[in-house]
Amino acid sequence: MSLYATLEEAIDAAREEFLEKMADTQDEESPAVDQFNLQKYIMQDGDTMWEAEFSAESGEETEGLSFLSGEAAQAIFDDDFDKQELLEEWQPENTLYEWDEGEYQLEPPLDTEEGAAAAEEWDDEDEFPGREE
Repeated sequence: MSLYATLEEAIDAAREEFLEKMADTQDEESPAVDQFNLQKYIMQDGDTMWEAEFSAESGEETEGLSFLSGEAAQAIFDDDFDKQELLEEWQPENTLYEWDEGEYQLEPPLDTEEGAAAAEEWDDEDEFPGREE
């Protein structure tokens, strides 16, 4: 799993990985993307991290959430999208929170002192939805 501090970095890395993966199987100049998978993580220290992945077929096994498909996925791949619109489409309930190193869940842990402190930091992050992520 490769996590990136910005959405743009995650998309660029996913694009490069997809091109490398498709280099052996396609002779086209611009590979066809059918699925864009995305996952947002809030780490224990409150940092936001992103993971993105492109695939040629819908339904491929992935760690990220299936986010966009078809023409919308291709537009992301072609770098023809508005970052703010993409962030607005993200559903907060799909965000994963770091529970322990390398372990994530859909809600922040509240049963430990560390978890409660992290949840407070996560809540502070949510108060500033327009801030650069």
